Amino acid sequence: MVDAPEEHLVEPNGSENDSNVAIINPDAMESDTLLATDHEAMKELVLPPLADEPPILEDHVHTWTVKEWHNLSKREHGPIFQAGGYPWRILLFPFGNNCDQASIYLEHGFDPDQVPDSWSCCVQFALVLWNPKDPSLYFHHTAHHRFTKEESDWGFTRFLELRKMFNAGWDNSERPIVEDDTANITAYVRIVEDETGVLWHSLNNYDSKKETGYVGLKNQGATCYLNSLLQSLYFTNAFRVAIYQIPTEHDDRMVNSAYALQRLFYQLQTSNQSVGTNELTKSFGWDSRQIFEQQDVQEFSRKLMEQMENKMKGTPQEKALPDIFSGKVKTYVSCINVDYESSRIEDFWDLQMNVSGNKNLLESFQDYVKLERMDGENRYSAGKHGLQDANKGVIFTSFPDVLHLQLKRFGYDYERDVPTKVNDRYEFPEEFDAGAYLSQDADKSESWEYQLHGVLVHTGDLNTGHYYAFLKPEKDGWWYKYDDDKVTKARKRDVLEENFGGPAKIPDPRIRGLVQKKTPLMRAHNAYMLVYMRKSRLDKILKPVTDDDIPTHLVTRIAEEVAQREARKKEREEQHLYLGVKVITEATFQQHGGTDLAAFDAPPEQDPAAPRYHRVLRTATMKEVIAMIAKDIGQDPKRIRVWIMVNRQNKTIRPDTPVMDLQPTVEDTYTRAAAHRDQALRLWVEVAEEVDANGEAIWPTYQGQANGVVLKSDLILLFLKWFDVESQSLRGVGHLYISKEKKVEDLVPIIMKRMSWGDKLPSDEKIQLWEEIKPNMIEGLKAKMTLKTAELQDGDIICFQRMHERKSRLGLGESKSAEEANKNSDRYEDAREYYDFLIHKRLVSFRAHPGKCDATTYPEFDLELNSKISYDKLAEKVGERLQVEPTHLRFYTISASGMPRAPVKRTVNQSLQTILNPAGYGQINMNQRTNALFFEVLDMSLAELDTKKSIKVILLSEGITKEEQFDILVAKNGQVEDLIAGLIKKAKIPSEQEGGRLRIYETNSHKFFRELARDYPVISINDYTTVVAERIPEEELEATESAQYISAFHFQGEPNRAHGMPFRFLIHENEKFADTKKRLEKRTGLKGKSFEKIKFAVVRKQQYQKPQYLTDEDILWKVANEDDYLGLDHVSRARGNGGGDMFLKG
Repeated sequence: MVDAPEEHLVEPNGSENDSNVAIINPDAMESDTLLATDHEAMKELVLPPLADEPPILEDHVHTWTVKEWHNLSKREHGPIFQAGGYPWRILLFPFGNNCDQASIYLEHGFDPDQVPDSWSCCVQFALVLWNPKDPSLYFHHTAHHRFTKEESDWGFTRFLELRKMFNAGWDNSERPIVEDDTANITAYVRIVEDETGVLWHSLNNYDSKKETGYVGLKNQGATCYLNSLLQSLYFTNAFRVAIYQIPTEHDDRMVNSAYALQRLFYQLQTSNQSVGTNELTKSFGWDSRQIFEQQDVQEFSRKLMEQMENKMKGTPQEKALPDIFSGKVKTYVSCINVDYESSRIEDFWDLQMNVSGNKNLLESFQDYVKLERMDGENRYSAGKHGLQDANKGVIFTSFPDVLHLQLKRFGYDYERDVPTKVNDRYEFPEEFDAGAYLSQDADKSESWEYQLHGVLVHTGDLNTGHYYAFLKPEKDGWWYKYDDDKVTKARKRDVLEENFGGPAKIPDPRIRGLVQKKTPLMRAHNAYMLVYMRKSRLDKILKPVTDDDIPTHLVTRIAEEVAQREARKKEREEQHLYLGVKVITEATFQQHGGTDLAAFDAPPEQDPAAPRYHRVLRTATMKEVIAMIAKDIGQDPKRIRVWIMVNRQNKTIRPDTPVMDLQPTVEDTYTRAAAHRDQALRLWVEVAEEVDANGEAIWPTYQGQANGVVLKSDLILLFLKWFDVESQSLRGVGHLYISKEKKVEDLVPIIMKRMSWGDKLPSDEKIQLWEEIKPNMIEGLKAKMTLKTAELQDGDIICFQRMHERKSRLGLGESKSAEEANKNSDRYEDAREYYDFLIHKRLVSFRAHPGKCDATTYPEFDLELNSKISYDKLAEKVGERLQVEPTHLRFYTISASGMPRAPVKRTVNQSLQTILNPAGYGQINMNQRTNALFFEVLDMSLAELDTKKSIKVILLSEGITKEEQFDILVAKNGQVEDLIAGLIKKAKIPSEQEGGRLRIYETNSHKFFRELARDYPVISINDYTTVVAERIPEEELEATESAQYISAFHFQGEPNRAHGMPFRFLIHENEKFADTKKRLEKRTGLKGKSFEKIKFAVVRKQQYQKPQYLTDEDILWKVANEDDYLGLDHVSRARGNGGGDMFLKG
């Protein structure tokens, strides 16, 4: 039961859709003559029209007379009545449901165990409390609700205060509403049709696939705009098939956007759950900024189409996308009095339709092709015909099979200097004939009628909001609403009327506070993009996509991934049944070059020194485990014994005791191990060297007897490691048993035999022995000391090395000073030094700085270094690898995203450790890589570098289309002339005598700032501007000093959305803009479609003036003033800039 407090009012903007309850305030609504017994009149009052306007199936009125109110129990039910074929009843809490007001609800009358599982009924209802002796005294509340098995009742916890019910004087009368402890409660029940199956549905636990046959797309953060467009493209079946036909079998990487889109479409086609778009956005190269920032849908659509078209070049599907989405429009100027016309035909992929000033789509088309009369002072220059009156306009020569119409809901208010959203009412038809807007010579042999198949909607204002789509997937069928991960059926009025925009519809003007006569509240949800399909081509466009259309490699790859996910899922679900077992063998130990017996955390498939991993049922016995291990290493199970490995207090991991009883389970054995500190059972495997006559293993110690007794001798288990001074390596040799009473020197003959070094070493060599107590504690062993005195025990590690007497005058067990042990050296003469290196060694990747060093000349490499080495030693090691002077190297730390950070400062106390992990390493440095550095090979030493200023210069070539950035070092007392000389040298470009004169200019916010004189001091160059270098165009070299120039910049839609590289342009007196454009094409280097898509405008310096777009007949010299800009209006191709532009890669 749900409380519906009186404060929940229906808002005029339609936001009541999020609430299941709409409250009618009875105040000022009830007339003196209206009686509760007049059911028809009361129905008009208490059941106002609903905003959703569902069809009414049945109205029913039921009255329950409640007697002896004060003697009622806490909860009462009225008699059951039928409405809409279902049982209903009134639920009453006469003294309040945990409140001081009467609580009244409507609930279904099914027995609890008789409610069908999928039952639902949509009901608008009112509950009226009234005095049977005076029907003019009444009080009511109204609500609507979707009744289900789970939500069986709905109504009003705070229906009416108890003190008001029983006090005389209700509604200015002398009587109470509950008189003589009796009152009537009348239920007005209106059963409405649930046409879509989701009327007033909360959509909790809603299954889109089950209900509609389609699935939605997950929202990554602010990607609802992307989801709505992708669903529209997906249901353009011809487009889906064209995407499937892009050859990706040899490039199925996730960075290939065509392959990512194929995967997305296939998953939408086959999945039972909503599909994620992460793979697709990653293939675009988007980061979190693009994911959590709503982008322009039209811009995204155009770039996606362009990218997919590029993927199709050179394939049989090269023309597939233009055939679907591309039409042709002719721009013309036609003389009235002479036979002369100038025209140009261009392709279009979508059309932008004006909403402001037009009532509907047909008016927008009329506005689009409207003629402009050129007469008087604005007459057209028609070549040999001179100035002529003319008509200027556009007309379509063809429309595409799928017509995308962008409604210009988003604009710019130049008076207030703010972007705005146009919420005016704007109607669009379900069908229209586009033939009326075609040129006379267009092919009209086939009908140009179009049918609406997609409406993309934006709800909200300019800065915030949400996108969703209404789509009609089939030629004849239902519309569906695609709202991110939810797909629901939709009525035709939901698609059309609800998205025309305009003033919000008020369902009941009597509702309190809803009437706003002067400034009606506008609907915030309205269409911003329409998808029409040519009726005569529907069978082709919407031809069902079959399994044969899907690339085989795509199906195979995704099936494999699904199988892997299912296997991992099953493994996770069954994980509680299994226990991991890590096994260290003699071979594992012999491959290990570090401390302890193995590389416990390394992956076994990559590192032979890692333990072998087995996944074992917890119920398996240790005997079964040993059999499994024996099979894995190719041994007889009878000759295998395992030792449990434990964590010692000194943080080492060593064998502790052998497992003698093989009947307990793995889990029991794991539980009994006192100090394992690991999620897996760790075992060391011992293979017996001897067996008895029965083939049973003979163990040196812990030998089991027939009577079950285990004999422990005085032998201890030790492990031997060899430090090879010559190869500077450490490796395991094996294990041995030796009596505790033996002396340290007794180990030497055993070692000599194991290593095959003969019976005696040369006279100038000794074997030195160390105990590896823990990684940072390596102690020498004295020759005459017994093993017992040395406190050696099972599992201890002895490290040995051969040492020349001339290199060490130390006896066995003698130690060096701490200063000698910790010295930085490339070669370690004793094991203790090498162990110290093992503690501090770091594998560091070195990469050429992406903007300052050539990666092809200096490819990436790794070095294993001691983290205690100094900056100079680091430079020496890297310089040795690169074969460059160490003094000419500069290092940079790397951010977590892989970008260079600030250069590393060379200081006396700097070490590799402090470079990779700065002091106070915390939140500030969390985004720094700790295993990699960028390097730069300088043309001078670091000392000399301090006398220079580094200036980033962008060198332009091929007009302004090609940009290369260089860091130029110039003496701090140098001039721009020196900067140019440095650029020529660094960029390896021809000198000014060979290639032409260079100039340097500054830009700011994508606009031209100033040109720098050649004698301008470089120390004064602004740090906040962008420095640009270019060859001076030939026509400017030939220009006179009085020549006029205009600053040009690029923008997208609005001048405040500047992008790209600005430049300075020479203007000619009396030159028509048609000729000016030819020079602009040469000046910018933009060619073909890229140049044809540009619209040119004069942009005034004053912020509030609209751009003045130029025609071929305009003369820039006359139109532009001294301070004006030449604007190039086109879509940005650059990665997101300040204007919020979008980029796609892959």
